[in-house]
Amino acid sequence: MTTIAYKDGVIAYDSRQTRGGVIVTDDAEKSELVNGVRFFLAGAVCDMPALIAAYFGTPSPVAVECSGYVLDSGRLILVGHDDKTGIWKQDLDLSNPDAIGCGSAYALAAMDMGTSAEGAVRVAMKRDIYTGGTIRTVIINEGMADAKTTAPGVTA
Repeated sequence: MTTIAYKDGVIAYDSRQTRGGVIVTDDAEKSELVNGVRFFLAGAVCDMPALIAAYFGTPSPVAVECSGYVLDSGRLILVGHDDKTGIWKQDLDLSNPDAIGCGSAYALAAMDMGTSAEGAVRVAMKRDIYTGGTIRTVIINEGMADAKTTAPGVTA
């Protein structure tokens, strides 16, 4: 799983990839640019291409076990897949912090207490074993540019 947080125009996410209770890597890239649309995805790595394809109109015939944020033409959209209806999309209010993934409760609480999106992922890394590695950030206005990488020991 992972933790992805949004606050004040910044999306932050970790780089840990796991399989069951095993850390596969602490250097996974969880953001992908496809056809000018940037995806930030959490969940089953094997299902991420299916969610991206569904976003662009190709339905998945099987269950898709991932969700994420999409940055599309300046809009931040929460996306997921439902077995009955297929892809679903929800525009997010950019004035409200938000978080997804297994560390989202920690991240939301941290942002409620005043931390940044990056700081929120850092808090999630302290308590959620499936969140770790490097924190990467993307500023929404620059969302089509390369993500900034922050080392694990750097304070937000």
